[in-house]
Amino acid sequence: MLRQALTELGLTGHSRVLLDPPANAGADSTLALVHSPTTGKPIAAVKLDDERSYNAAIGRSAEAFKRWREVPAPVRGQVVRAIGNEFRASKKALGAIITAEVGKITSESEGEVQETIDIADFAVGLSRQLYGLTMPSERPGHAMREQWLPLGPIGVISAFNFPNAVWAWNAMLAAVCGDTTVWKPSLLAPITAIATNAIAQRVASAMGHEDLFTLVIGRDDVVGERLIADARLPLISATGSCRMGKRVGEVVAKRLGRSLLELGGNNAAIVHEDADLDLAARAILFAAVGTCGQRCTTTRRLIAHEKIADALVARLVKAYSSVRIGDPAAEGTLVGPLVNARAVEGFAAAVAAAKLQGGTILVGGEKHAQPGLPGHFVQPTIIRAPANNTLPIASEETFAPILYVFTYRDPEEAIAMQNSVAQGLSSAIFTRSAGLAERFLSPAGTGSDCGLAYVNMGTSGAEIGGAFGGEKETGGGRESGSDSWKAYMRRQTCTINFSGKLELAQGIRFE
Repeated sequence: MLRQALTELGLTGHSRVLLDPPANAGADSTLALVHSPTTGKPIAAVKLDDERSYNAAIGRSAEAFKRWREVPAPVRGQVVRAIGNEFRASKKALGAIITAEVGKITSESEGEVQETIDIADFAVGLSRQLYGLTMPSERPGHAMREQWLPLGPIGVISAFNFPNAVWAWNAMLAAVCGDTTVWKPSLLAPITAIATNAIAQRVASAMGHEDLFTLVIGRDDVVGERLIADARLPLISATGSCRMGKRVGEVVAKRLGRSLLELGGNNAAIVHEDADLDLAARAILFAAVGTCGQRCTTTRRLIAHEKIADALVARLVKAYSSVRIGDPAAEGTLVGPLVNARAVEGFAAAVAAAKLQGGTILVGGEKHAQPGLPGHFVQPTIIRAPANNTLPIASEETFAPILYVFTYRDPEEAIAMQNSVAQGLSSAIFTRSAGLAERFLSPAGTGSDCGLAYVNMGTSGAEIGGAFGGEKETGGGRESGSDSWKAYMRRQTCTINFSGKLELAQGIRFE
């Protein structure tokens, strides 16, 4: 599947990808082995950057920025339009690479590429809407305005779970803003990054714009630490764990750079007693087990009103028991594998901790033996908290399909439980009450404390038109839609004196 997809994209001879890696590739420090989550076996090796190649890549990006910022924004938008069209033509092949490399089912892999296409379309429109402001001056014969200017080469660090779309959220907006992009992908998904970057750069180069999109692949000690400390990159946009984000934020802040952080999530869905339980069950099922629980927006906690908790949980247990687990490339599969053996270990450790803390496993809780596929499969799992609602493991984010169930009596109690964790990414409430829905979305900020809040929808599946991101230990960053473009530009306030004489502000006289 991987070879065929690369062939369709014209990348089988790419200098960085070894589809038939040598037997000693695992011991070669210049290579990273790529394993299939479905089989657990190596499928390729990728050549890594060293200090020299890293510096050369940053230098190319910095030089390209000097040229690209001079291109009018609407013209930049036409380059992004062409890139988006090429992704349309490459959707199935790119989706196949994502499935092979990180184990997403086909519809989710292709859906991720569709996000990239959508954000390219958004960026094309945005290229004619990078609006500033005009403001009245207190001084006669003066005019004031605000404008937004290109920022520079942007460093992007992405995680394995969205190896195509998260780059696009940053790169497509950065491109129309006049910036170039330097991308460090996860070593669990470097081939998707190579293919994605190659497509974008091939289109841009054909239109006369070299090195708009640059790729650096390497281990943290060689590439990662250099990237976040590099003063040539005024903004680092990083997606990953809270631990990683704290390190990025610290290093970037020390050099007075900017960081845009999209970190962990521990998302809850509140289901009130008046909710449509069929709707809630369907939404929670996808949000909890989609991508095998490896989305930052995965529903990890269910907070159900005590009057309907048993009925709702019964629906979910039945649905979980019928979910088809298996080869993510096979038609009908709904849950593929976890990304690697370490993720399986994390799943098992969380289940064991929940048992010790008094949790009851209602369904799942074990590794899943998939005939003919010795990969990293687990059973989607529901664990009910004890009657006192105390289950400390539920406060930790485990990147696996585990749903912890709690109950409540009063909506205020439910909202407090929702907000009780360190992360603040996504949240949801299911109710027919307009008043309760508005209480959850309180404009005073006393409802959900997350960056994303949904009513009668699951916690995952954000659209590109809205700004994506969260609060607290999720990092506070915003990517994708709305006015997220401002993160990739610098603001300049301009004042023009056309009076012919010097006028000072605040009524000051200096004569």
